[in-house]
Amino acid sequence: MDELHDIGSWLRERLPQLLAEHGVPGAAVAIGAGAKTVEVAAGVLSTATGVEATVDSVFQIGSITKVLTATLVMQLVGEGRVALDAPVRTYLPGFREATVRQLLCHTSGFEGDVFTDTGKGDDCLATYVDLLDEVPQNFEPGMMFSCNNAGYCVLGRIVEVVRGKPFDACMRDHLFTPLGMTHAANDPYEAIVHRAVVGHLDGKPSAVWAMARSNAPAGSMLAMTPRDLLAFARTHLAEDDLQAMRQPQVALPDIGWGTAWGLGWELYGLPGGLVFGHDGNTIGQSAVLRVVPGRDLAVAIFTNGGDPKPLRKEILGRILELPGDPVPDPAVRLNARRCVGTYLSSTGETRVGEDEQGRLWLEHVPLGITAELGDESYRTELVAWRGDSLLPVEPGHGPVAFLGDDGEGRARYLHTGRADVRSSGRTRG
Repeated sequence: MDELHDIGSWLRERLPQLLAEHGVPGAAVAIGAGAKTVEVAAGVLSTATGVEATVDSVFQIGSITKVLTATLVMQLVGEGRVALDAPVRTYLPGFREATVRQLLCHTSGFEGDVFTDTGKGDDCLATYVDLLDEVPQNFEPGMMFSCNNAGYCVLGRIVEVVRGKPFDACMRDHLFTPLGMTHAANDPYEAIVHRAVVGHLDGKPSAVWAMARSNAPAGSMLAMTPRDLLAFARTHLAEDDLQAMRQPQVALPDIGWGTAWGLGWELYGLPGGLVFGHDGNTIGQSAVLRVVPGRDLAVAIFTNGGDPKPLRKEILGRILELPGDPVPDPAVRLNARRCVGTYLSSTGETRVGEDEQGRLWLEHVPLGITAELGDESYRTELVAWRGDSLLPVEPGHGPVAFLGDDGEGRARYLHTGRADVRSSGRTRG
């Protein structure tokens, strides 16, 4: 199609410029419309080696892996071997209260940022799931959306148990091989035989390539080319049995994300019609996938460091009709008392306070694995935006929502995609 040809010509000229403008060492992009595909790459795999990034380079896709995990589950649903509304304990005896559907759409309510390394053996997922008995239940199952990495590891374990083989073998046998995803790699040992990309933190190649195998179903290891990811997207465009995955299951809080979550997919109500997709981030690498069923179109953008957000926004904006950036609304009254407090998760502590002029300030301190991976503390003013959703003044941070009630008229949760719980006063070190 002429549009795809024009986008490809523009991208070949513009992508190297975008890398330079935003400090991104390397990137690869694939855009598919119908049976046609345009692929473009620029930059380097690693600044330490200077090896050129090509369209055959394999990047980690991070949390986009969750949609592949969800697809493995839905295959079992289609075979009648897993039921969406069955308790998880049907397949994993002794597991806490939650259904398969709630895990798929991130509404199970237990603490989800658990990154315990349980080794490299085939028993790592089983051992990891056993450890989840110890994590807190932050809200009742089904109450709301809160991104849950651990929940997807549980789904991966269900796939293992029902199929009777390790998760990575399920991924290869039921997705990579039948879909022709020739460069898809389950782990570093598979990735190294291809043109493997290295992530960059603070402009330098990361000393660690991947996180633990026990988090693989949630996105700790999987790597591939953009072309491989388009092959996966195309099966979701072509197969009627998979359309259920893009039906809304839970509304998202008003934080500048999509409008709802399906059975694995994030759903975006854009002016041009339904778009579904997912984002992913690992150690210095990031990826986005957007699929437009009304145009039989999909786009995958992979990067390995720097500031990829403006790069992705410009490329996606060339293809999709994106909403404008959020701007403060002076007509919305700020309820400081509802917001002030300390909110905790396993990966961060966020303090919200009011100054003498009545302005609201948010200070975030990374904890646990996010601190170990180099996330930095930040402080920003919050201004009124829409309802219970406020807007950080400092660039690079999206809207936050103050949800629920603690019984004293204050928000129970600070929502940034994950629902952090108001602390009773104790902080974590």
